[in-house]
Amino acid sequence: MDTMLKSNPQTQQKSNHNGQETSLWSSGFGMKMEAITPFLGKYRPFMGRCCQTCTPKSWESLFHRSIMDLGFCNVILVKEENTRFRGWLVRRLCYFLWSLEQHIPPSSDASQKIIENTGVQNLLSGRVPGGAGEGQAPDLVMKEVQRILGHIQATLCPFLLSVDRSTSWALLWFLNRLFLNVQLHKGQMKMVRKAVQEGSPLVFLSTHKSLMDGFLLPFVLFSQGLGVVRVALDPRTCSPALRALLRKLGALFLPPEANLSLDSSDGILARAVVRAAVEQLLTSGQPLLIFLEEPPGYPGPRLSALGQAWLGLVVQVVQEGIIPDATLVPVAIAYELVPDVRCDMTHELAPLGLWTGALAIFRKLCNGWGCSRRVCVRVHLAQPFSLQEYTINARSCWGSRQTLEHLLQPIVLGECSAVPDTEKEQEWTPSTGLLLTLKEEDQLMVRRLSRHVLSASVASSAVMSTAIMATLLLLKHQQGVVLSQLLGEFSWLTEETLLRGFDVGFSGQLRCLAQHTLSLLRAHVVLLRVHQGDLVVVPRPGPGLTHLARLSMELLPTFLSEAVGACAVRGLLAGRVPPEGPWELQGIELLSQNELYRQILLLLHLLPQDLLLPQPCQSSYCYCQEVLDRLIQCGLLVAEETPGSRPACDTGRQHLSGKLLWKPSGDFTDSESDDFEEPGGRCFRLSQQSRCPDFFLFLCRLLSPILKAFAQAAVFLHLGQLPDSEVNYSEQLFQFLQACAQEDGIFECADPNLAISAIWTFKDLGVLQQMPSPTGPQLHLSPAFASRDNQDKLEQFIRQFICS
Repeated sequence: MDTMLKSNPQTQQKSNHNGQETSLWSSGFGMKMEAITPFLGKYRPFMGRCCQTCTPKSWESLFHRSIMDLGFCNVILVKEENTRFRGWLVRRLCYFLWSLEQHIPPSSDASQKIIENTGVQNLLSGRVPGGAGEGQAPDLVMKEVQRILGHIQATLCPFLLSVDRSTSWALLWFLNRLFLNVQLHKGQMKMVRKAVQEGSPLVFLSTHKSLMDGFLLPFVLFSQGLGVVRVALDPRTCSPALRALLRKLGALFLPPEANLSLDSSDGILARAVVRAAVEQLLTSGQPLLIFLEEPPGYPGPRLSALGQAWLGLVVQVVQEGIIPDATLVPVAIAYELVPDVRCDMTHELAPLGLWTGALAIFRKLCNGWGCSRRVCVRVHLAQPFSLQEYTINARSCWGSRQTLEHLLQPIVLGECSAVPDTEKEQEWTPSTGLLLTLKEEDQLMVRRLSRHVLSASVASSAVMSTAIMATLLLLKHQQGVVLSQLLGEFSWLTEETLLRGFDVGFSGQLRCLAQHTLSLLRAHVVLLRVHQGDLVVVPRPGPGLTHLARLSMELLPTFLSEAVGACAVRGLLAGRVPPEGPWELQGIELLSQNELYRQILLLLHLLPQDLLLPQPCQSSYCYCQEVLDRLIQCGLLVAEETPGSRPACDTGRQHLSGKLLWKPSGDFTDSESDDFEEPGGRCFRLSQQSRCPDFFLFLCRLLSPILKAFAQAAVFLHLGQLPDSEVNYSEQLFQFLQACAQEDGIFECADPNLAISAIWTFKDLGVLQQMPSPTGPQLHLSPAFASRDNQDKLEQFIRQFICS
């Protein structure tokens, strides 16, 4: 074999490297390949319908079948037809002319309206006990209000209208050199425009994949005629100079005083000013963009505490009747390749400075990023829904919940075998001062609403080509694969994704897709040419596998139900059949429905909610049934007919109990619901089709990184140094995962986020306890897991779900 792409391309001359790469593609992709069509039948999969349980009226009113027929538009592609002018000069100045034609509504005196707000005036006059105006000079308090308001936002003046237009032109020019295209579904945009006609202000709730999101999403919405969108940004990501500039362009920043204690006078004043600013923003009808995920590169919980604080303010304004309603729009953004962000657990990332950002942009444009490694982006706008309708209907779906320690610890230690009939309570996102001012019931609603919207956003996101390619290389071909075989499996996995109702963010000739995708992954793969003229793709060991594992996580929501079910079946067979046994031997075993439910519940309780993102209105038993149905639909499980029993497909003689008539939807917690179930439940076997062993192993390996990280964290319990702070212990565990990766070659587990997730799960499980100390909170090993035997039981409990 001749290596066509060396491990270190800097050792070659650039021209020589380009020539070798051209020869590589021309020789390896000369075959005639089929085309990838990103839809099945007449309609392509349309993602993002709102919850029919929580918002049935919105589900019906803001959607129509005809919108699925509409195609996509490239937001950053501006031509002569997008302007009112024609001619050769227009074709060269279309960016600038388009930006001049964009309508920017004049800014009203928002600052004066905020100061005249009733809540702020009560504090200024000292009528609120403990307020900042009590016992202070009114002029000093007014200056403090103006200072806090200046930290939150800046009022646009007429001069800035031209600045915004020139910024739009510069941003459009930059985006065209950074991305190949930014696709937006016209039908999704039609839904949003229909929601605007309802008269309620729009609140966009988005995922957060890159620091570019804060610039790209407002531009996309602005280009579609939605006006200047106010963006709630995290002040940790920007320097003071950059924050000052972004405030003049529509950004909002939470003042640090808003997170002070509830009885602090400065905190009371700051929270009142922030709430008045949100009230003024919503009553004026301006759109608001909130990021529900933490900024990329910041280790911690997935749900953003800052995003929940802003969402809590919106909920509070609606509940108090200041505005009749607000329309929530889940947003997702998908990149083929997100710019790398280093994750350091010991130090927070330095905020992005104004000149640092300008220098980074200049370097990207100069080093050829804009020409050879441009990526595709997809923006998804899910179906809008009414906040008022959600607050009314969602409370009826709340049930009792218990901590993971009460649910799982007795089963792990072998003290009992029955799974408690209740939901898991797990909240990793800390509460901010703004959220704590709400009632406890409203705080719970905001948390569940944010999780519900984030689940909808992730489910509506399309799968990009890099995620599919990384998944195949990581889970099936770590030792390398011939390109022709890889192309066939790429087409297979694309079809499986579409069959599950998920959209993909690419189309075109298969060989062109593979060429584009592998060129984006060139830092993490090696291409070799064999003597027959074919190519071999080999993932680079070490950090390359870790990067591929992060990319493959984008595909996990598509197969999550089947992956959970496959790992549950693996856990059920662990004590019966040796893992290395043949597939035919495993297919002999009968799997009862009750046993499958139990194993699925155990795995659901073990996996963090930040990974599963279950909808709060869906019970665990409903999810178990969905997992079982998916395993049957994909052909892995086959119903077993016992002699003398009625066939499973025979529903003619089934008796429907009268108690079933009044059962609420999703209520499977009452023991009387077993009256309409068959005695003993149904039984299943693993299918003996030829494709099932490989597909079963593929599904199990989707969850292998997090399960193996949890198992290695259980091994590390007797090796780590405790007591220690959570940050230091996370660093210890991460170093241990890296050492295991070098020894065992399991580099996909060497991720700092997996280390933090394992520690937080063990805290919820009662394995680790956090105790106060003079130097700060310290992690201790709980008495229940102080013995080596119980630590081994925890490791065995986790490893039963891992398929080697």
